[in-house]
Amino acid sequence: MSTRVILLTGPSGSGKTSLIRHVGARRLKLDDFYRDGDEPGMPLLDGTFSGAEGATRAEAMSDIDWDNPASWDADRAMAAILELCATGSTTVPVYSIRDNATVDYTTLDVDALPAYVAEGVFAAELIDRCREAGVLAEALVLQRPRLRTWWFRLRRDLAEHRKPLPVLLRRGLRLAREEPAKIAAWVAKGCRPVDRAECEAIISRYITADVQQTPADDAA
Repeated sequence: MSTRVILLTGPSGSGKTSLIRHVGARRLKLDDFYRDGDEPGMPLLDGTFSGAEGATRAEAMSDIDWDNPASWDADRAMAAILELCATGSTTVPVYSIRDNATVDYTTLDVDALPAYVAEGVFAAELIDRCREAGVLAEALVLQRPRLRTWWFRLRRDLAEHRKPLPVLLRRGLRLAREEPAKIAAWVAKGCRPVDRAECEAIISRYITADVQQTPADDAA
């Protein structure tokens, strides 16, 4: 069976990365496909877009809406998914959230495994395209209590110095308010809502055995 992709989304801070590490799955980090902060046409928090000159470093830190799919390059992410499924290897960007920019490139190999996980807050944007390409195994959205997600997100972002503290606090409160609507939107796009135990079990099943037919296939 050819390699297929498990799309995993969920609120920032919901534990997606640690779950994948615990299961031992190969991971395509979709957050590495963010656009550079100084590109023209970046979505801003006030509902407008940056002009032809792009945004300054300070503006990229405080004004760009990094939770808007327009801040992310879906075409490049999809190309990487298809190449991984077809060849088992692809070149991926290394994105620095602190610098709001791609800072390097690296090679990701999934060998001949039955499945790998493409993880990120914008994973649901690729469900239809992956299904149409015949490479979708599952689309999952990881859920846990909102307060825990807020706390773990803040701890991580502070530890990694992702953004200045006032920006992290404003964004964290906004994401916490928006979380139920975000999860509902991901489910509407085709994600199956799961808790941590369910998510681990589903991913483990795909990466350790050939699964001939899945709910994702049935929905096609």
